[in-house]
Amino acid sequence: MIELAKTLYSRHRGVIQAYLSMTGGSAGRLVLSLVYFICIANGLSIAEFGLFATASAAGIMISRILAFGFMSPLYRVATVKPLLVGTYSLGFLVGAVASLPLIALVSFGVYHAVFSADMALSVFAAFIAAEVVCWRGLETVVIVLNGLGRFGKAAMLVIIGTGLRTAAAVIFAFAGALSLGNWSIYYLVANGAGLLVALLFFFPKVRLRWRLALYLRRWADSVSVAGAEMLFYVQSEFDKIAVLSIGGPAVSGLYAIIMRLADLTALPVRSFNVLLVQKIMRTPGTISSWRTRLIIEALVAAVSFLAIAAMAVYLWLFPRGLGNNVSEAAPFMMAVLLVPSFRNLVEYHSELLYATGATVRRMFNLVIAGVLKVGLLALLLSVSLEASFWAPMLNGVYLAVYAASFALTYTALTKERARVI
Repeated sequence: MIELAKTLYSRHRGVIQAYLSMTGGSAGRLVLSLVYFICIANGLSIAEFGLFATASAAGIMISRILAFGFMSPLYRVATVKPLLVGTYSLGFLVGAVASLPLIALVSFGVYHAVFSADMALSVFAAFIAAEVVCWRGLETVVIVLNGLGRFGKAAMLVIIGTGLRTAAAVIFAFAGALSLGNWSIYYLVANGAGLLVALLFFFPKVRLRWRLALYLRRWADSVSVAGAEMLFYVQSEFDKIAVLSIGGPAVSGLYAIIMRLADLTALPVRSFNVLLVQKIMRTPGTISSWRTRLIIEALVAAVSFLAIAAMAVYLWLFPRGLGNNVSEAAPFMMAVLLVPSFRNLVEYHSELLYATGATVRRMFNLVIAGVLKVGLLALLLSVSLEASFWAPMLNGVYLAVYAASFALTYTALTKERARVI
């Protein structure tokens, strides 16, 4: 057994070391994210936390419009043709500036449709700017670093960015003036500082060159990826907006606490997704066998389940272990043990389709998943707004979404493989 482990390690040493570098960053980010979550979830009221989480979710969805998806060719170039990073970086920058008017228009529409009754426009604008420009800009640098194989630097940047958010949350929690408006200022400043650090100290030294012909050649792929990314986050984050619209800020806050704890389980899975996408880009037959596919699915589900189970047991033993507000969600964590597994597997399916270039099918799948999830949630909340009813039923909602994603994803991969052959 020891010899087998040594053989496997020597054969895959590069991949293992890269994953350990990335998970090291994820572990650091997990600790910081937990401190950040405790400070904000307990510093704000449950209703205010629901509004913040929903505004943040809206910002994450809208941020996928930035540069009209040109982050995708930038990442692909960093992975397979690193000498063109400077050229594509300038294309991304110009695309980002050009996309800002559309981002502003969409944000204004979302605000008046969902948030105008509960949140000032200036507060919402601060959250959107923090997510769309600052954090998405930092993520772009992380993605380029990952594409270049500089996983340690990428992990360090993620920790720094998360650390700045956490520092802002700690200062906010002890500052005394605990309001949603004040938190929006802290949040914007922290994310802005993270973007400055990323650009000044982490972005690779490259020469920016303008090559319009190259950008136009990638335009269709960029837009389709942007659409798919936005659809992915719509199906991933729109549930918070739906819950706020149907149940109000209090129900939204409780739901956001439960889902934020569930989302912490995705950090090690996302590190794995990055490496798998790169592997598939270089070796398309990596996941061709059903045995490999099912083993990966089982591993993703197991890691997610164990993570949320550990969190649920801790909150069962120490209900106030993460603060008074979080203690209101503690009784329901045991009821949602399967939700993280299904959520993380849907995200994994999306990454598989991206890696194989099936961007149009990816968009279709995400539309189906998003509509199915929001529809089932709306049906659930229309029956009862009591958490004791809807919390355990979330397992069924996410099971249905996962089943649809599984069928659609592997049908697409089978057809793609048949077409290539």
